[in-house]
Amino acid sequence: MPHYNSGDTAWVLASAALVLFMTPGLAIFYGGMVRRKNVLAMLMQNFVTMAIVGLAWVWFSYSLAFGPDWGGLGLLGDFRFAALSHISSPIPGMAHQSVPQLAFVAFQMMFAVITAALLTGSSADRARFAAFCVFVLVWSVVVYDPIAHWVFSPEGWLAKKGTEDFAGGTVVEITSGVSGAALALVLGPRRGWPRELMRPHNVPLSVLGAGILWFGWFGFNAGSALSAGRAADAFINTNTATAAALLAWTGVEKLRDGRPTTLGAASGAVAGAVGITPACGFVNTVGATVIGLVAGAACALAVSLKFKFGVDDSLDVLAVHGVGGVVGTLMVGLFGLSAVSGANGLFYGGGLALLGRQALAVVVAVGWAFCATTVVAWAVNKVVGMRVGPDEELAGLDVSLHEESAYDFEALGASGLSSPAAAPRRSGAAQPR
Repeated sequence: MPHYNSGDTAWVLASAALVLFMTPGLAIFYGGMVRRKNVLAMLMQNFVTMAIVGLAWVWFSYSLAFGPDWGGLGLLGDFRFAALSHISSPIPGMAHQSVPQLAFVAFQMMFAVITAALLTGSSADRARFAAFCVFVLVWSVVVYDPIAHWVFSPEGWLAKKGTEDFAGGTVVEITSGVSGAALALVLGPRRGWPRELMRPHNVPLSVLGAGILWFGWFGFNAGSALSAGRAADAFINTNTATAAALLAWTGVEKLRDGRPTTLGAASGAVAGAVGITPACGFVNTVGATVIGLVAGAACALAVSLKFKFGVDDSLDVLAVHGVGGVVGTLMVGLFGLSAVSGANGLFYGGGLALLGRQALAVVVAVGWAFCATTVVAWAVNKVVGMRVGPDEELAGLDVSLHEESAYDFEALGASGLSSPAAAPRRSGAAQPR
């Protein structure tokens, strides 16, 4: 049995809790960006994802992602750890393990949860709740588990080729961004998009959510070190890139539109955290700053692409997570520094070898996420129907699916605390940037 380090174990478990907190933060971030009539539906989809993926993870998904390699090809794990059996054994392929496998299970569970939850931003305002539940379960097994095995498991084929992804630039960010675009294509655009301007209904709520994400991302990235010692590099790099991207996004808005926006600042922070995710344990401060600046600017510019291609990715999951993940993954091949960890990138004398491996991982992640998600979404849509009807969409998902309302302005008016005329108009939530 390996020797477990109590400090490392405590840090990994604390990081798992931080990453779990990111999913409610994401729900709040997205909840502020959708229309007032759909905010509870957004919160509900995120919370139910925590339950569905959490149960699937302990019963079979963890084993598929991190179990002993099935067939020796590095494609998928077997069922040795199904229902967390044999969990006291070492993590397959991990040379130096200082935490119990059960702590690793908990930490990786939260990654699977938030990756699936990110898809709610692409299907916002129009997905049926029951169908979304089915989709999330199937998607997590068919799309997420294999790519997690390829990259995160030491026995995965991309990991064996030397792909460097410290905390999920491919597994979490590219996979969620591209999968979200595929899901949006299958669902079709919201009624009225892009003709109607669908504004976020509560920007302060989104800023709060972004702040929670920034906070939780320290567990997401620094926890991926799986040790208290290496976590400091990832922690500092995460904050550096997030700050740089916030400034870059608002700078793009100032140059392009004449003024920066509050929601742009929040989105820029998220873009920076996304960009540094694959690189946080492999680069120094210079690399982290440049990655943050490039990710913030690139994601800000990418938001407009959905209008050019007619893909109603409601809350810009592809532009922020997909593009940011690609930027960060590729820039590991430029700024990777062996003095920190891993291999040297192009700018530090490592040549093109690492950049080539990173590019391969990007192509594989994009291809698998798009094709597999399209098949899963198409099949679920055919069997159970993923989209609400026109009347339900017009009324709003909160009332039509859950018989609830987030804001009871009528009651406030009746009590004399407010008047119906003072209630904000239903402006909607589409193009949030």
